[in-house]
Amino acid sequence: MPTRVESFETNNENDEEPNSLRGTSRFLSQRSSKATLTCDRNPKVCYSIRGSGGPNCCNNKCVNFNTDELNCGKCGKKCGYSKICCEGKCINPKTNEKHCGKCGNKCNSKGSCVYGLCSYA
Repeated sequence: MPTRVESFETNNENDEEPNSLRGTSRFLSQRSSKATLTCDRNPKVCYSIRGSGGPNCCNNKCVNFNTDELNCGKCGKKCGYSKICCEGKCINPKTNEKHCGKCGNKCNSKGSCVYGLCSYA
């Protein structure tokens, strides 16, 4: 049994629905007040915006030089493979007694850091 598909086209010249290939969508055209504040023009914005990446401005982004593995201690200083940024220094958490397994996890004087765990044997 053949079926017939009908096409309904409207040639309404007054139809004002936006074409997705032209112009900007409503979502993209809305501007956030936070988006207009950039730290390259005003470095204090990193302190004032709640939930920013940190207090330091680096390449127009708020970062934390103490913990950011892509900007450890200063802009652009990247920590290598298997290293993390603690207190602005790239360290290996598997062997560092002051930051064993994570930042700030200090092994006592009798222990050493082995594979990220303090060993007391």
